[in-house]
Amino acid sequence: MSEAPISPATPDATLVSAEPPYGPTPRRSRWRPVRVLWEWAKSMTTALVLFFLVRSFLVEAFKIPSGSMEGTLLVGDFLLVNKLVYGAEVPFTGTRLPAMHAPLRGEVIVFRWPEDPTKDFVKRVVGLPGDTLSMVDGVLQLNGGALKEGYTSHTEPGADPAGEEFRWQRQFLARHAIAGASYHPSRNNWGPLVVPNAHLFVLGDNRDNSLDSRYWGFVPDSMVKGRPMLVYFSYAPDSASSVPFLTKVRWHRLGMRVR
Repeated sequence: MSEAPISPATPDATLVSAEPPYGPTPRRSRWRPVRVLWEWAKSMTTALVLFFLVRSFLVEAFKIPSGSMEGTLLVGDFLLVNKLVYGAEVPFTGTRLPAMHAPLRGEVIVFRWPEDPTKDFVKRVVGLPGDTLSMVDGVLQLNGGALKEGYTSHTEPGADPAGEEFRWQRQFLARHAIAGASYHPSRNNWGPLVVPNAHLFVLGDNRDNSLDSRYWGFVPDSMVKGRPMLVYFSYAPDSASSVPFLTKVRWHRLGMRVR
């Protein structure tokens, strides 16, 4: 019986292959954790930049801490504020983007408090540059006529405090008003005052419990930050619950437009 001839020294690929049947075994790169960290850092940086841009130029969130706007806004309301409408301020430059329109009489605005610009206030615009304003027994007068303000509330209608904080008004009295020692303004009786150029006169809707222009003066229009659009969350913080933001949500106020 003859034997098959010996073949040349060519290895059988199916028997002596240097690689496993499913391809090469992947080797763990020592740079993989660095790449993962780098991708995470890029994602976080992008998110932070977008957040900064949105917060600076488009929308910012605010929380209502006091009852000065009760009747319209409640303590525990969280607002989304449109910063583009009045021309958002470009950070660190002191300049502003073009405004859609200037603040209008009757609009609710958020602004930096002139007495302490690190604090933000929310009030309603009742006077524009050139307007003549006064208040008689708690009724606001605009350019000689009484305003009908359905959004106001009065929690202390029987009181009318007066004090030194109102005396700043003397230098802004209308020309026909009697100034000097005879002028004794109070919370519910003051004026007539003329709003200077590039300034606004603002009041809280809760007229008996609001620290507003009656006490500290006009708001420069350069300090206006934006206009509240809606209430995106609301809860009753004075409840007995230890976690009122979970158990005392005012569901009926969620999504409510601010007017």
